[in-house]
Amino acid sequence: MSKLLVLNAGSSSLKFKVFGLQPFAAGIGGMFDRIGDGANCTLKASAPPHAAGAQGRKWEQKCFAKDHVSAMQNILDFIKDNVSGAFVREVVAVGHRIVHGLDISEPVLLNDKTIDQIRAAAVLAPLHNPPGLQGIEAAAKVFQGVPQVAVFDTAFHQSMPPHAFMYGLPYELYEQHRIRRYGFHGTSHKYLVEQAAVMLGKPVSETNVITCHLGNGSSISAVRGGRCVDTSMGMTPLEGLLMGTRCGDLDPAVVLFMQKQLNLSVKDTDTLLNKKSGLLGLTGSNDLRSVLAGAAAGEPRAALGLAMFVYRVRKYIGAYMAALEGQVDAVVFSAGIGENSPAVRALILEPLRGMGLDLDAAANEAVLRGHRGDIGAPSSRARLLVVPTDEELCIAEQTLQVVGFKPSEQPTAQ
Repeated sequence: MSKLLVLNAGSSSLKFKVFGLQPFAAGIGGMFDRIGDGANCTLKASAPPHAAGAQGRKWEQKCFAKDHVSAMQNILDFIKDNVSGAFVREVVAVGHRIVHGLDISEPVLLNDKTIDQIRAAAVLAPLHNPPGLQGIEAAAKVFQGVPQVAVFDTAFHQSMPPHAFMYGLPYELYEQHRIRRYGFHGTSHKYLVEQAAVMLGKPVSETNVITCHLGNGSSISAVRGGRCVDTSMGMTPLEGLLMGTRCGDLDPAVVLFMQKQLNLSVKDTDTLLNKKSGLLGLTGSNDLRSVLAGAAAGEPRAALGLAMFVYRVRKYIGAYMAALEGQVDAVVFSAGIGENSPAVRALILEPLRGMGLDLDAAANEAVLRGHRGDIGAPSSRARLLVVPTDEELCIAEQTLQVVGFKPSEQPTAQ
C-alpha cells in the first residue's frame, strides 16, 4: 500500500510519522532522540489503535545514531521490522517540516533551488534549518527518486501586511539583511484555522479567529478571512509570549546592558535568552505543570511565573481583538498547555468577560485530553474553542497537494 512519510528534524532529534493513503490515516510515528549521544540515543515510537499489524503498540529502544542520516536508517530498519518489510518501496512522497523559509508563502517541491533557499534562511534559524537540511539529505539517500516537499513554519504568516511585519529600524536593514518579523508555528496555526472554520460552520475565507498555540514554545496569531494578519513571534521564535525557556518580549536595551555588565558574548547572550530564561529562569522549571503545582503550594516565584505567562497571553488576545477590529468569530486554544490545562485556560479567560469572552467553567473542565470542545458560554461574543493541533497531518495534506494529487484522488482523513 502507498504511504507518505513526514519528517521533522531538530538539532539532535528526528521525528517521524507514517500516513497510509488507502484510506488516508495516520500510522506509526515517533522520534529518534539525542542523536550523537552514545549513552542516551533513543528511538521511541507508537502506533494508533487502528494501525494494521501494530494496533496501539509502543516501543522504546536504545540504538546509536551518529547523525541524522544514520537515524533515518535506524528508523527505516525499525519500521521494516515492526510494520512493513517493503516500506521503502511503499513511500510515494516525503514531507519535511522546515522552520524558516524567509518569504516563501507556500509548501514547495524540493530541488536544488529550493534547497538553496532553505540554506540561505539558515542564517536566521541556525539551530533549526541545518538539521532540516540533514533530514532532507537523509531521506534523499534512502528514497531515491521519491518527491520531497518542504512545509515551512513561517509560510502561513507571509500574508502579514508590512505595517505588521516591519521593525522600526533603518529600512536598509530590511533590504540588505531581511530583518523583519516572520512568525513561526505556522503549520499549527494554519491547521487550527481550518479546524475552527469547520466547528464554526464557515468557509475558511470568511473565518476571523485568534489562534493560541501554547506549549513550551508559544505563539498567538490574528487571522482575518483565513489569512494571518499578525503573529506574536518575530524574526526568530524569541519574540512574543513568555515561554518555557525563552524570555519573549524584551526591551532591546536590556540585552545591551547585560552584555556590558556581565561581559557576555553573542553566544552567551543567545543561550541566556533562548535556553535559560522564560519560566525556567523565573521559577526553576520550564514545565508549566510544575509551575502550577508550585503556585498552588504558595511558592512566590512559581506564582509570579504563572501570573506572567497568563497575563501575556491575555494581553495578546486583547491586542489581536483590536487588530481584527472586534470582528472575532473564535479564540482557539491548542498545543500542550492550551489543549490540556483547563486551569490555565480559565486563568487567561476569566478576566476577559468584560470584553465579551465568557467562559463556561463546566464545559472548560469537561474537555478531555486529545479532544476538541467549545468552552464558551452561550452569552460569549466569540466562541471559545479547544482544538488539538496536528502539525504532521497538516504537513501530510500539503505534501500530497504539492506532489500532484487531485482533490478527487486525495483520500479523506479518518
